[in-house]
Amino acid sequence: MRLQGKSAIVTGGGSGFGEGIVRRFVAEGARVLVADRDLEAARRVADDCGAAALALRVDVSRADDVRGMVQAACQHGGRLDILVNNAGVGHLPQPLEELPEDEFDRITAVNMRAIYLAMREAVPVFKANPPGVHGQRGVVLNMASTAGVSPRPRLAWYNASKGWVITATRACAVELAPAGIRVVALNPVAGETPLLKTFMGQDMPEVRAKFLSTIPIGRFSLPEDMGHAACFLCSDEATMITGVCLEVDGGRCI
Repeated sequence: MRLQGKSAIVTGGGSGFGEGIVRRFVAEGARVLVADRDLEAARRVADDCGAAALALRVDVSRADDVRGMVQAACQHGGRLDILVNNAGVGHLPQPLEELPEDEFDRITAVNMRAIYLAMREAVPVFKANPPGVHGQRGVVLNMASTAGVSPRPRLAWYNASKGWVITATRACAVELAPAGIRVVALNPVAGETPLLKTFMGQDMPEVRAKFLSTIPIGRFSLPEDMGHAACFLCSDEATMITGVCLEVDGGRCI
């Protein structure tokens, strides 16, 4: 029960890595707001997790939705201790000059702007929290990617958005450390999530084999892999860790 008494938000919590994080957090004692633009998916996860989880429809790129999300999490959990910015989108593999402008705008809105909006609302709440273990008042976990460390070709603008997440994580960690707020990130490799088909372009055995050949451990990442890593980074066991972008990638970035 490493998160006993903690209150958390997980965006994109209705599927994929977000679902894995929600389930792990609840199993470890947290109360979790499952935020997702797909309300039915969020409800499915929340219902499975019981009274500790609450589903809410949220468009993370809209300021009003994000403001309501933070307020709802504070009401559900009695406070707010953890913000997981997991929601993200990708684009089909293509030459960088051919990505339509509206798709570029969607990537920046969900992968970048959403983190700004969520932190703008959550950080003042964290700063008002009484200090906990070693003075900690809150934790932000951002979902970055190995794409921001070792980019794949034909995914240029997705790669760039995740590089932004890594830099934002480090910059915010330095600024917020004196306030007792830690900011960390995960860099997963391609995983068994709804986004996998987007990255591959088409889900065929030869395409999967090509992707898997770049992962030394020989498998895609799983939602539970992210859940375990996120639980550790957001727990009081990690109060000396901030600004870290942890690669959960089966060795891809070595």
